[in-house]
Amino acid sequence: FFFLSFFQVIECITQGRVLERPRVCPKEVYDIMLGCWQREPQQRLNIKEIYKILHALGKATPIYLDILG
Repeated sequence: FFFLSFFQVIECITQGRVLERPRVCPKEVYDIMLGCWQREPQQRLNIKEIYKILHALGKATPIYLDILG
């Protein structure tokens, strides 16, 4: 949303639009972002949930991305 004005960003957010997942962003990280962007506060991930997810990701076998291709 870097190319939008403050008011345009607010309009996008209130319409439920979110940023697309960047090509080099792992789906698991993007899912965390989506969890933080929920409109209703009670539906958002809390810090304990985020920690649990990140901790599990840290223990998982790494997936290497082809950032050059």
